[in-house]
Amino acid sequence: MEQELSNELFICGGCNAKIGPGVLGDLLSQFPKQENPNFLVGFDSSDDAAVFRIDAETAMIQTLDFFPAMVADASLFGEIAAANALSDVFAMGGEVLTAMNIVCWPETKSTDTLGKILAGGFKKVQEAGGVLVGGHSIHDPQPKYGLSVLGRVHPNRIYRNDTCIPGDVLLLTKPLGTGIITTAYSAGEMAQDAFDAAVTSMTTLNRYAAEVLKKHTVHSCTDITGFGLLGHLSEMVSDRCSATVYADSVPCLIGAYQGAKEFLITAGGQRNRNHLEADVAFRIDDYALEEILFDPQTSGGLLVSVPVEEAAALLAEIEALGLPCGIIGEVTEKSDKKITVVH
Repeated sequence: MEQELSNELFICGGCNAKIGPGVLGDLLSQFPKQENPNFLVGFDSSDDAAVFRIDAETAMIQTLDFFPAMVADASLFGEIAAANALSDVFAMGGEVLTAMNIVCWPETKSTDTLGKILAGGFKKVQEAGGVLVGGHSIHDPQPKYGLSVLGRVHPNRIYRNDTCIPGDVLLLTKPLGTGIITTAYSAGEMAQDAFDAAVTSMTTLNRYAAEVLKKHTVHSCTDITGFGLLGHLSEMVSDRCSATVYADSVPCLIGAYQGAKEFLITAGGQRNRNHLEADVAFRIDDYALEEILFDPQTSGGLLVSVPVEEAAALLAEIEALGLPCGIIGEVTEKSDKKITVVH
């Protein structure tokens, strides 16, 4: 993949820059629960976006996401950041309506580079079926970009991130490893083909997998971003049930395992490990694979909890789109550990 490199972008990891889940949880717990009959989904459930009912047929999905660059190509950065922000709407079962740019840009840097970032974002908003309607920009010492996105969903067809049921099968629609690969690549320690595969995954919209989901029974859904697979799965099982992850069935990007084996790991991954270590039991002896499961994902795939009788058909339909996916585990009755990882 030929890249138009820019020396205007300081690379520091996309969703790897996210504040850790423990800190965020402590901050948000200080706010009282908001009571409104039309406020259907809020931050009290750590869900992907907020949902507010407009009428019996329509609910509004509202979300935003932005971060510093994780690639040196300005256009690709715009595409990845936009795909990541748009993903929250698809993870809730909705369709994208409008988006607004969020821009932080240093006064000393070229606006030509910023123009390429915005063009990349515009491209993905259009691909998502939405309309870019404006935005807001400020001067900031470090470049950052993302979107505020408005979507629509039927109030009775919202995908929640914490409503899985024991007996469900867990399906992941994209491979893991973007954090490890992009961080190692920026340090000159990752092969070009591995980086190119990660870019292809990060720029692929979750819209296509979400359209397949609408034909099936979905008990719970979330997208995998800064808290890694295990962090978002922990939110999915909540305090009601547990999950078993089949480590050998988890799809991984080429280069990710070798990178983790060589300790080319991320600070965000270590924050995730520290936060979750008491909730996860590893029945495997594979530190590199553990790191991949903790790895923060930028524009990661959808993690879906579906009835076992529909899992094989759903997997086949998503595979037919050319998306590297896999059945990675199952939801179980609540046990002493939220998540158990086995071979």
